[in-house]
Amino acid sequence: MLHWELLVFFGVVAFIYSSVGFGGASSYTAILAIYQLPIYEMKTIALLCNIIVVTGGSILFIRSKQLDIKKILPIVIVSVPMAFLGALVKISADTFFVLLGSSLILASFMLLVKPVTEGSGYKSNAVKSGAMGGTIGFLSGMVGIGGGIFLSPLLHITRWDMPKKIAAAASVFILVNSISSLVAHLSKPVSSEINYVRILLLCVAVFLGGQLGARVGIKKLNEMAVRRVTAILVFAAGVEVLSKHVHLI
Repeated sequence: MLHWELLVFFGVVAFIYSSVGFGGASSYTAILAIYQLPIYEMKTIALLCNIIVVTGGSILFIRSKQLDIKKILPIVIVSVPMAFLGALVKISADTFFVLLGSSLILASFMLLVKPVTEGSGYKSNAVKSGAMGGTIGFLSGMVGIGGGIFLSPLLHITRWDMPKKIAAAASVFILVNSISSLVAHLSKPVSSEINYVRILLLCVAVFLGGQLGARVGIKKLNEMAVRRVTAILVFAAGVEVLSKHVHLI
């Protein structure tokens, strides 16, 4: 079954997330979990859609010279291989859903972190940056998301840089980790029947929503208001996922 309403859901999610520099994989996965799609297809769709949405945003950030490559390099150098390893870890369906639900609830609270408006107070530390990137990368690989929803709030808390620079870093972080996780995920044997038409249509939906959201961006949307709405949706999705699977542990 195709579930045509998914196209609307995915398009809206892509619009909202791309407007603040995210890809939306956490919400894509949560939505698909409610529809009880096979885990293999869920991860494939979430990561593909993530890549499509953040690619456009990353290009716009790079063109506008918002990306500080030197500062983000220590983070992604460790996160990319860890995301690959995380995606290779074999976990049961029950464990996956508990990890997903818990991650969504944690992410919902982290989304409420208020972005700094003053200059950067962050002191560069390659070890600390690598540890942060590696931890987020590994967890993201296991769950099938890009990890920006965790990285961005942490960068705000540590006053890593200005909001636009953090959004740019999160966008690129999501892109490279999603690619790494997807490569590892697709290297596994296909464990269920894949609906390629559904995947294609959902990719088109997030492309349209993501392109619109990236161009509207935080210039015309109140970023904190968007974060609060997203946090509520992500929290509700996390509770929904856990309510169906936590009792199975």
